Amino acid sequence: MGVLAILWGVSFFFSKVALAELPPFTLVVGRFGIAALALLMAARLGGHRMPTSPRVWAGFFVLGALNSLIPFGLIAWGQVQLTSGLASILNATTPLFTALVAHTWGDERLTSNRITGVLVGLAGVCVLIGPGVLGHLGAHTLAELAILGAAVSYAFAGTYGRRFRAMPPVAAVAGMMSTAALMALPVALVMDQPWTLVVGVRTWGALLGLALLSTALGFVIYFRVLATAGATNVMLVTLLMPIVALLVGSLILDESVTGAALAGMALIGAGLLAIDGRLLGARRAAAIRRPPLRATKLRRFD
Repeated sequence: MGVLAILWGVSFFFSKVALAELPPFTLVVGRFGIAALALLMAARLGGHRMPTSPRVWAGFFVLGALNSLIPFGLIAWGQVQLTSGLASILNATTPLFTALVAHTWGDERLTSNRITGVLVGLAGVCVLIGPGVLGHLGAHTLAELAILGAAVSYAFAGTYGRRFRAMPPVAAVAGMMSTAALMALPVALVMDQPWTLVVGVRTWGALLGLALLSTALGFVIYFRVLATAGATNVMLVTLLMPIVALLVGSLILDESVTGAALAGMALIGAGLLAIDGRLLGARRAAAIRRPPLRATKLRRFD
């Protein structure tokens, strides 16, 4: 989860650099297309055969839309009108929606630990980023709904993606990225006319980093965690990404870390521990194993 948070956290840096010369839809197609080619080669070298069933590929199209095309498009449109802090808070609602969707349509039971942990973690994100950004809530309703719509799309993608858990992650991600690139390609050709673009070395480097690290490697890890830990747990990465952004800003940009940021990170950690449940379970198990107090026979002294 920590590695996944880092890979997805630095994607904002790669995107910002690449968008200086690439239009949004061209960036999306390049990101998905390069990742798909790399994963198809990796699957072949690893001895994994891609499925040929039309039913499986139809599932890839659904997953590519839910996990890539729809949320990336909604977030890109919504962030034009919203501050990055407010967008991060709205995006951090993803585990909450995932817990509800996985309970209703999936096989994950909605527990008090999960709801409490997600709410505590979401509060931690608000404290870390700064509660003041919530004052802008309601100023751009459609943009805010777009970010929340992306969170809901991620929630359904996490639940839907569980059906591919028996498939090698590299093959599942290759299928998802291939279909997402195919769906985004017509839009990019019409809207951006990419054949007219002149792209520099820095942009190519950012695009390759975004495609190979944040997308290809990131989603392989995502599917591995999804198969073993479930949809709700893997979506907790959205609570960790603001911490990554804060640490990157501190280490690279020499930005100061405030007491409120440390308090926010502590709340996020507490929320993750509550959702995980193992700390509380260990305490309960220790209490069960603890021998009961024995009654002591009092000696009588005359």
